[in-house]
Amino acid sequence: MDISLVIPLLNEEESLPELYEWIKRVVDQHGYSYEIVFVDDGSKDNSWKVISELAQKDPNVKAIKFRRNYGKSPALHVGFDAAEGDVVITMDADLQDSPDEIPELYRLIKEEKYDLVSGWKQKRYDNALTKNIPSKLYNWTNRKISGIQLHDMNCGLKAYRRDVIKAIEVYGEMHRFIPVLAKNAGFSKIGEKVVQHQARKYGVSKFGWDRFINGFLDLLTITFISKFGKRPMHLFGLLGTLMFFIGFVVTLWILGDKAIHLINGTPAPKVAENSFFFVALTSMVLGTMLFLAGFIGELILRNSPVRNNYLLEKKINLR
Repeated sequence: MDISLVIPLLNEEESLPELYEWIKRVVDQHGYSYEIVFVDDGSKDNSWKVISELAQKDPNVKAIKFRRNYGKSPALHVGFDAAEGDVVITMDADLQDSPDEIPELYRLIKEEKYDLVSGWKQKRYDNALTKNIPSKLYNWTNRKISGIQLHDMNCGLKAYRRDVIKAIEVYGEMHRFIPVLAKNAGFSKIGEKVVQHQARKYGVSKFGWDRFINGFLDLLTITFISKFGKRPMHLFGLLGTLMFFIGFVVTLWILGDKAIHLINGTPAPKVAENSFFFVALTSMVLGTMLFLAGFIGELILRNSPVRNNYLLEKKINLR
């Protein structure tokens, strides 16, 4: 199969018939073999009725429904699990992503050999104050922290080699950082394509300001896990040792200063009255706690069933 289109949705009953017809027109025109995987993320309107009727009418349509709203990442996770195409393309169900982009995205994966191609909505029709400006700042931060030079990492319109979506696990709200997950899994050829952004035709946006705060925290999480997930002692042990060393050096300085006063017969200040005493004590306590945190992390990892999960690209003559 050439293409799997994975489309998560929430309360999009009005846009779904038009989106289906648009997709079908594009893929039929180019002669692709395809499937459309709709994932209903607990809609309260008639979205499930619409996609289930489409699935009954068209065998190329798959319909999956959650009992309640879990979020976009879980919807993509089950959609990726069901996808069977050589190229997997994700798009939103609100008609803001254009299916006319499908042929070029497919070409970039198949002919240019990209692992992942992310859409870039260079010209947007969203509110500049509430979406465009925060989005630019958010993406700038992402580029600086992740090292992946994408202008619109959170764009829902993306194309993947099938190997990519089968090798990564999208959970929580990590759909914003699929390029980071792919890079950490060893898929380094990540590209970008300017795509057309459509003004919202039906309904309202499902995302608010909290996505920027949560997204930044998620980026820190995924950066930490990718670097230290299998070696927590390398971070916590280093920081703990450094903090303890600082506290120990300050303690020696305080004791040395007191010894000099005693040798010279001059009044020596009480150790507890020296403000540096509390700096030393705090540093040593924090250092010990950080070191123990790393040690506990290593113990947890030792018993983790995924401690030796590594992605193999090829095997030859293994017996």
